Amino acid sequence: MAGMADHRDWIARDAAVVWHGFTQMAAYPDNAPVVVARAEGHHLYDPDGNRYLDAISSLWVTTLGHRVPELDAALIAQVERGAHTTLLGNGNVTTVELSEALARVVPVDDPHFLYAGDGASAVEQALKIAFQYWVNRGVAGRTTFLAFGDAYHGDTIGALSVGDGGFGTDLFDPLRFPVLRAPRFTDPDCFDRAVELIAAHASELAAVIVEPVVQGAAGMHLADPADVARLAAACREHDVLLICDEVATGFGRTGTLFASEQCGVRPDLLVLGKGLTAGYLAMSCTVASGRVYEAFLGDDLGPRTFYHGHSYSGNALAAAVALAHLEVIEARAVLANVRARSEQLRALLHDRIAPLPQVGEVRLHGLMGGVELAPPTDGLRWGRRVCAAAVARGVLLRPLGDVVVLMPPLTVTPEEITEIVHVLAEAIVEGAR
Repeated sequence: MAGMADHRDWIARDAAVVWHGFTQMAAYPDNAPVVVARAEGHHLYDPDGNRYLDAISSLWVTTLGHRVPELDAALIAQVERGAHTTLLGNGNVTTVELSEALARVVPVDDPHFLYAGDGASAVEQALKIAFQYWVNRGVAGRTTFLAFGDAYHGDTIGALSVGDGGFGTDLFDPLRFPVLRAPRFTDPDCFDRAVELIAAHASELAAVIVEPVVQGAAGMHLADPADVARLAAACREHDVLLICDEVATGFGRTGTLFASEQCGVRPDLLVLGKGLTAGYLAMSCTVASGRVYEAFLGDDLGPRTFYHGHSYSGNALAAAVALAHLEVIEARAVLANVRARSEQLRALLHDRIAPLPQVGEVRLHGLMGGVELAPPTDGLRWGRRVCAAAVARGVLLRPLGDVVVLMPPLTVTPEEITEIVHVLAEAIVEGAR
């Protein structure tokens, strides 16, 4: 493919026809984007053959890197059996097998799986399920949700509502429904306040939604697992449903298969996405506990039915890859590598990055990291400039404002961790000027 056109030509062709999310298209060609021609292992290649270490796991989804032989084989084998059949009123063998495998590992009691295509859609499902749960039980007034400051749960209207704005979404405030808002994770009293709000508003609350341990899109802000456990205990005490949004933290990213495990929490609803298919195909799911699921059982076509679904829900190709992904995580001892590489990354960040005068704070849990820059004034776009300097050195990074996100594949090697930190240090010095 490198001989078809050079990278600049592909950028121009891209800008002429593609509308990129979270991107100002008027500036897109000038921001040195990488147009990927192929991917292999932990690296991406542009049409000129330049190689980039994918240190953001292609927006946090490619858990094992690219072109994983076991996943490629699972996808090809499923193509030979059939790409997709509807799950609306019918089933598919591969999706059943995936659900059985997930049921053995998710931290949810008697789990049942409702599939969607992306994390925001799965959050939307969870919100609607929590709302209808109380209606089906004949309990009036349980229509409100409690969420945290700085939360991000996706871009659909319900997900935006429980999220805390940002990313230019204030424009859509008239479309968002009101929620109870606990303080952000950076407030040391945020969980105390959340517990108080649950006690005071239990009769109004349908559910509490939280990103356990790490608020990813907020800039990798961290919570003590014990505080998340206290939140869950308050929900149980006051009979409020708990939704754990593990779209970003699920499938090993924090060092356990699910971050909820570190908190000792078994939510009523668990939201999964991103790493579910290791970045191969779009798939997410909402996991409902048996307690929640049973509230929807009733007469055929009756009012207890959950009238919600998607055309590609439970897609067989995605399910086949997701099933193989679970097997590879175990076979390759991926979680052990996450924990080892996290300790290595923590030590290198402490030694090489934290002391830099351009750095305000370093945050890391598992292989979810954020380096918060400290620009002297607003509007300098240090995050963008640092990441551009890193890309020029062959390491693909992406900022959240002035927080440089570190999200390498879970199978990242010791040598690659060293390369990421070395390049980041150089990029900070060059870009943050």
